[in-house]
Amino acid sequence: MIDMLKEIILDFQEIDLPTGVPRRVAVSPVPGKATVCIGVRRSGKSTFMFQLMKKLQDTGVARQNILYLNFFDDRLHSLQHDNLGVILEAYFSLCPEKKNAEKVYCFFDEIQVVPGWEPFVDRLMRMEKCEVYITGSSAQMLSREIATQMRGRALSWEMFPFSFREFLDYKGIESDGPLSTKKRLTVQKAFEEYWETGGFPEVAGLNRMLRIKTHQEYFNAMLFRDLVERHDISHPKAVTDLAHWLVDNTGSLYSINNLTGYLKSLGHKAPKPAVSDYLEWFEDAYVLFTVRIFDASLARANTNPKKIYCVDHALVTSISSGILVNSGHLLENLVFTALRRVTPDIFYYKTKAGREVDFIAGRQGPSRMLVQVCESMADQQTRKRETTALAEAMTELKLSHGIIVTRNEEEQIQVDSGKIDVVPAWRFLLNMPESA
Repeated sequence: MIDMLKEIILDFQEIDLPTGVPRRVAVSPVPGKATVCIGVRRSGKSTFMFQLMKKLQDTGVARQNILYLNFFDDRLHSLQHDNLGVILEAYFSLCPEKKNAEKVYCFFDEIQVVPGWEPFVDRLMRMEKCEVYITGSSAQMLSREIATQMRGRALSWEMFPFSFREFLDYKGIESDGPLSTKKRLTVQKAFEEYWETGGFPEVAGLNRMLRIKTHQEYFNAMLFRDLVERHDISHPKAVTDLAHWLVDNTGSLYSINNLTGYLKSLGHKAPKPAVSDYLEWFEDAYVLFTVRIFDASLARANTNPKKIYCVDHALVTSISSGILVNSGHLLENLVFTALRRVTPDIFYYKTKAGREVDFIAGRQGPSRMLVQVCESMADQQTRKRETTALAEAMTELKLSHGIIVTRNEEEQIQVDSGKIDVVPAWRFLLNMPESA
């Protein structure tokens, strides 16, 4: 195994780093803590690692001081937790002069596939002169393991597929600062492309058929590697049937009861606790997200129906079953992912009169956002319904500002509790901060 590791380490030191499009994720390493980057698979975590390595090299760190291993590499399959120590043995046998003398930068990709990795990383940080960077596609596993085993010696950042601004970076379109008419038209045209392709870095620029095929492969890998294999699920068909139902119903309400009933109607014997677990695991893998009603009582929030959203709106169109997904729900999904990049605190809101607002996002305080999503405000009844619900919520929550995200419309509406900005989706996405 040591010879194999040495070969992998040396091979990596010889390749040019594929750094891709710089990401707008402000990761700040803290001395004595591992830097952890978690997110859905294929969102660009490995490329982001290479960007961090390139920055280190630009500040004078030698390539030999950077150790990189990707634990999805088949050659590392036999590396079980009882012999992770051979990694350091292999590295220091190549560079014995660096041990305890120079800082070594360790980058471990998808380390969660190796059972018992945490004590190894913990020991590495306590015993060696190391700075450690980790990626993983499992929020719960990483956060739980880090909390229990690494005792505050790690800081986590989330990585999502390209935001709209990152997509503009990929296209080479300048989006910071005020927009001239020409620049605005360029940004709007790029938004139409982003609307079609979504944010996964590899699908940008692919034709429609290749994009759909790539998305479908991603989805299958997410389901089988991040759910079925990781949790040793004995009825994988129930999980895939559930995942497809949820994607077909993105932006819609669900309850555990109706999901359990649906699976039963297909002949699956999945009890309610199993269905709850599946939903938690979808979220854990950053594939599907649950949004609860805004309620001070957790018990009430849990008994009310919940909404489901996907990590990428274009992934929905590529894997939905041909039942045309409501484009209003797709727009809602796009807005959800933009909000989720900034905060995990997202709920839907029901006013005392029973009117619904799509999102309340952020913690208590003036930065909290109330967002309604509506494809078009042209119909007077729709306009009245959306603004009334938002105005009621603003009054009840003592907020003086609300937002309605549309496909193309823009205006400002004064209401008793303050002002409502009606903004097109492209402008809403540009106005969003990149991360918390």
